[in-house]
Amino acid sequence: MKAHDGMYIGGEWRPAAGTDRIEVVNPADEQVIATVPAGSAEDVDAAVHAARAALPGWAATAPAERAALIGALRDVLVARKGEIAETITAELGATSGFSENVHVGAPIAVASSYAELGAEYAFEERIGNSTVLLEPVGVVGAITPWNYPLHQVVAKVAPALAAGCTLVLKPAEDTPLTAQLFAEAVHEAGVPAGVFNLVTGTGPVAGQALAEHEGVDLVSFTGSTAVGRKIGAIAGAAVKRVALELGGKSANVILPGADLPKAVASGVADVMSNSGQSCNALTRMLVQRDQYEEAVSLAAAAVAKYPTGDPRDPGTRLGPVINAKQRARVRAYIDKGVEEGARLVAGGSEAPHEHGYFVTPTVFADVTPEMTIAQEEIFGPVLAILPYEDEEDALRIANGTVYGLGGAVWAADAETAVAFARRMDTGQVDINGGRFNVRAPFGGYKQSGVGRELGPHGLGEYLQTKSLQF
Repeated sequence: MKAHDGMYIGGEWRPAAGTDRIEVVNPADEQVIATVPAGSAEDVDAAVHAARAALPGWAATAPAERAALIGALRDVLVARKGEIAETITAELGATSGFSENVHVGAPIAVASSYAELGAEYAFEERIGNSTVLLEPVGVVGAITPWNYPLHQVVAKVAPALAAGCTLVLKPAEDTPLTAQLFAEAVHEAGVPAGVFNLVTGTGPVAGQALAEHEGVDLVSFTGSTAVGRKIGAIAGAAVKRVALELGGKSANVILPGADLPKAVASGVADVMSNSGQSCNALTRMLVQRDQYEEAVSLAAAAVAKYPTGDPRDPGTRLGPVINAKQRARVRAYIDKGVEEGARLVAGGSEAPHEHGYFVTPTVFADVTPEMTIAQEEIFGPVLAILPYEDEEDALRIANGTVYGLGGAVWAADAETAVAFARRMDTGQVDINGGRFNVRAPFGGYKQSGVGRELGPHGLGEYLQTKSLQF
């Protein structure tokens, strides 16, 4: 795979300050496909200074002009869609179709939304005898995860650019090649030098240096709740703003009267997509006891339709997880489920292939709310099916974790589903299979995060307010 031997800083590719390297491994065959520089605090400092130098000019650029450049960036992503999708499949292990349709298709849609929103957004309003100005917060330190390596970048970069902020991006060390392609697209689109900067590196070194840097005004982080706590503490000590999109343990609640086969099939598909590596995956399916065994049988049949294998093969529906550590983590959770008394109805912890970081798609029944697999984020193709007695019991179970990122409700009609969803402690709820909306806010309650991404709410995270009194 193509890889740059440097950092994108100040509008050009520069050699890294040190000699440390990161190996990029294809999770499907465990082979090293490229190496990239492991950035240091010195690299981060150079990138932050470049972003700080570019800030006055970019903040003063007319919103319509900024929006037009986001549109140009979108056009480059469209033109290079195939190349980016191939790279994501190679370094993440996502199936080819999912890489092209979701991993690249979704961020293109997000970029389009900000090309439109940035031009129409009201950065100024009149309230009585005051004019209220919405101004860029400043330099953004963006730290993104590996599970959606382009989408999470675009979901931060596009609104920050629309707001008039400049950025330094530190992508996940497992998927840096996609971030390098994005930097190429930024350059090709004509975004001014220093407005966007890229430093590849590890979280404990480059990530921490970026979060701690006094020249960063806002840290936008997507990743685990554990790391989010650390970043929140660092930012809090410096009285620095944060936007945190963290973990989840989302409930898929199937109420009586819902289309059970459709709800179960949709729930299984959600958990299996991206090999279960989605923070808002619907990993807990809640079914009333009267329909419970039917739902378990339907889920076991549905998961059998997700063969694992080479993600480039059109017949493969489930690729590997990202790395050996993640594979071991998921398999340990499967073993824990068996140990705690859950009934294994499909899959298990045995590896389905000799090579590659594959996990067999797994379904558990007879799961109780206090079990580890019902409380902790597994981040793999593992579904837990929990029975409930009535709606109040279902609500108690659905809200009974420290997380509150996503959820779903299925019912006989939208009115019934909405009434239940209103009582869920979660940031986004799909109603009877509702579709993803790139302009709707995405983010969590409780320990699933602080702030929102996407749409006008996502743009607002990168703005600060000034009022002029007349």
